[in-house]
Amino acid sequence: MELPLVVGVDGSEPSLRAVDWAADEAALRGVPLRLVYASLWERYEGAALAQDLGRTSEQVLADKIVEAAAKRAHRREVDLKISTDVLAEEPVPALLREARNASALVMGSRGRSGIAELLLGSVSLAVAARADCAVIVMRGSPEDQSRSSGMRRRIVIGVGERPEHSAAVRFAFQEAEERRVPLEAVRAWRCPAHETTDHPLLAGEPAHLHEQRATQILEAALRDAAADHPSVELRRRVVEGPARTVLLDASAEADLLVVGAQRRQGHFGLQLGRVAHAALHHAACPVAVVPQRV
Repeated sequence: MELPLVVGVDGSEPSLRAVDWAADEAALRGVPLRLVYASLWERYEGAALAQDLGRTSEQVLADKIVEAAAKRAHRREVDLKISTDVLAEEPVPALLREARNASALVMGSRGRSGIAELLLGSVSLAVAARADCAVIVMRGSPEDQSRSSGMRRRIVIGVGERPEHSAAVRFAFQEAEERRVPLEAVRAWRCPAHETTDHPLLAGEPAHLHEQRATQILEAALRDAAADHPSVELRRRVVEGPARTVLLDASAEADLLVVGAQRRQGHFGLQLGRVAHAALHHAACPVAVVPQRV
């Protein structure tokens, strides 16, 4: 059974960009596209009114939104299999449930307007921090993405400290292979201040050791996935600096930034590291948050 690529839609410009991106992605993967609108309109318009009218104004709007999104996706990829659904639920639990049976979930970074924009931004963050599948959030402005079309042509993966980021590495290799673009694997490192020395003969030694260790971590993280995807052009970069800064800088030259997020068994609430959190808020390109059970 082919798991669909799910898109959360609400009619906003960011969600329409998510539909465009997801249509291309679904065509590359050869999977169906599922468009979902989730809202508790009965709570705001009244359950009695909803029952009397049969279809509330919000439900009519939701139906039109998913219909327009489906037409937009079909215009972009005419052979794509598309399904739609309008769910009378809060967006976060609805999308988290959809994520259990999705190859990935794609969302805009903001909502339609005003307060809704803030709430839907919170929805994107909450879903990315709890979903069972990879969540791609449409970071970057429309201008950033139009400039990048046909120019950047690379996927960037941030390699973390622990081996549990292997799911993100595999995801990044798969994306690069399907798109036929290079994969740039980045490992940031820093030399703690207490390890530096003013002695001119020893000044570079602590930094060298940390850089060497970062190189070893990067190689170990990439080894298995690189062997499984020999056609992918792999570029390795070990960069001194805070991981958040290094990856945000790299996102300016990427079509997609991939980061990992741990999912600890028995833990509830948001499970999103500082680097992934920063990427979701500030990256200059779409961000894929890939969960890893630990």
